[in-house]
Amino acid sequence: MTAPEVTNVPSGPAAEEKAGVPRTPPAPPRISWQKLTVLPAALVALLLATYLWFQQADLDALSRNALSGGQVSKALWQHIQLTVISTFFVLIIAIPLGILLTRRAFSRATPVAMAFANMGQATPAIGLLALLVIWLGIGRRAALIGMIIYAILPVLSNTITGLKANDPTLLEAARGIGMSPLGVLRRVELPLAVPLILAGVRTALVLNVGTATLAVFGGGGGLGVLITTGITNQRMPVLVLGSILTVALALLVDWLASIAELLLRPRGLQS
Repeated sequence: MTAPEVTNVPSGPAAEEKAGVPRTPPAPPRISWQKLTVLPAALVALLLATYLWFQQADLDALSRNALSGGQVSKALWQHIQLTVISTFFVLIIAIPLGILLTRRAFSRATPVAMAFANMGQATPAIGLLALLVIWLGIGRRAALIGMIIYAILPVLSNTITGLKANDPTLLEAARGIGMSPLGVLRRVELPLAVPLILAGVRTALVLNVGTATLAVFGGGGGLGVLITTGITNQRMPVLVLGSILTVALALLVDWLASIAELLLRPRGLQS
């Protein structure tokens, strides 16, 4: 008998295109090169220009004393610590509280919690800090508590909004296939709410960078030390340096948060 002739069937993208099978376009990268380079390059240029300006600036003894001995790096490090610690506590308070308030048993407490959060942000930051210093005394603790109270609203409100915006039919379908309430929360509700939650975290981070400049009035340190020294002593170079470092830190934090927002967003929710 003669063996049947084997025909080589072409495969691959070219064969699929010939056969009329539509090709799935490759997924676009989550982060473009412009996103990764433009803002960092602008910040480097800003800091380099500031450094060159200080190299030729005529500083008097008071300005040199305010900027020497590691004072600038110490103030910057204190500012970063205040921002990171306060944001950490905002997250561990606001996100679990937001989840709890979207559960049926605690939903009636949502207006009360949101009213307190709105009061915390509606109160002027310097006034809130002054009240906390009167109550707790001068130190970093009062500054941190004030920053936490001031920044808790965007994370809390975005967590509640993101969880409440989920399609009820998806949640019913998840329960219908036998998922437990915790499984529905962990595998359906939270992933769908991630974009809004991350947007709230990003807002809280930038708020904390700005509010940390007021920590100096409570003895918390930070870049506010340079700003207040420049204002009270009428030393423009010290004021300019403190302001530029604060702006650069806020822009850097916002950029890092935007990168994390893109990376942590579930791929199925990419636009």
